[in-house]
Order: sequence, then C-alpha cells, then structure tokens
Amino acid sequence: MTDMKLEVVVIPVADVDRSTQFYTSFGWRLDKTPPIVVQLTPPGSGCSVQFGATLTTAAPGSAKNYLIVSDLEATRAELVAAGVEVSEIFHLTAEGPKPGLDPNRGSYLSRATFHDPDGNEWLLQEVTTRLPGRVDPSQFAFTSVNDLAAALHRAAAAHGKVDGDWLNWAAEYLIAEQAGTKLPS
Repeated sequence: MTDMKLEVVVIPVADVDRSTQFYTSFGWRLDKTPPIVVQLTPPGSGCSVQFGATLTTAAPGSAKNYLIVSDLEATRAELVAAGVEVSEIFHLTAEGPKPGLDPNRGSYLSRATFHDPDGNEWLLQEVTTRLPGRVDPSQFAFTSVNDLAAALHRAAAAHGKVDGDWLNWAAEYLIAEQAGTKLPS
C-alpha cells in the first residue's frame, strides 16, 4: 500500500478571527492559505489544522484531537504562560486516570487537556518512545530543538554518565527510542 500521510484536520469554530488569534498566541504558525480557509501548524508538526466559515457543518466546539509532546510538563508550562487554561496533568492506570505524571514516565500515559474558545478539546499526550512500527527508523528526525534536547536528557539519564562514548551511545538510544525498538543498556 502506498504511504498516506495525514495533512490537515478541520476543526469547527464560530469566529475565525478569534480562533486565529487563540492559536497564534501560543506559537502555531499561520500558513499561507486561500481566502476562505485559515490553516495553522503546531510547532514541529507535519499535520495542520484548518477552519473557515464554510469548511464544515460540524458544530463549533465538537472536535477532539490529540497533540503529541515529548515533555508534558514543559509544554503545559508554555501554554499556561501564554494564557491558555490547561488541566492538571494526569496519567492512565488500569483503575482509571490518576493525578500527576505517570511515575515511570511511560509513553502514551501522561496527559493534560485544554480547550479553544469554542470548546474544541485538545488532549496533550506525552510520547517519548513510539510503539514498534509506528515510525520508520530510516526516516525519523527530530523536528525541533526542544524535542532533540528532551531526548538527549532522557538518553543521558538512561546512560547514567557522560563519557567519551556517550554520544555514540546516545545516537543508538535516540534511534531506538523513536523507532520503538529495544533501548541500549
């Protein structure tokens, strides 16, 4: 099967100008778009969001989407500093959601949410190691300095020390982490 990459998600909004202001206020890039469409792209994302007066018949505020982040605490702090109301961090357990980060910082488990002015929900999900097969290791890349820095900090913590061989070990660690394969010891 040929590759299919998700390019754009349409979100229903009531006021295009208000929504544009909201999303650009915390760093989403306003892309050049046709006159009836607003397109914004979150930092480091390969997928954008679009909205406009005639793009969808869905009710404003009815969308629910995920944003994957490598450091949930830092992302939450940045959004709060930009004036966005973000829920407290919680993590998933077999018994249901619990307050705070996952104690082991397991991928896909720690989350927080925020809503845009229309009530569209965005769930922030911390992912540091992808599920196997989710990323082609020959094509992985860190899309921002923040993602690479966070990954280097995780690699340094996992290695336990920084020595002459550390950069080679860190490179192995980062490739394995992104690909969802066995991490080096």
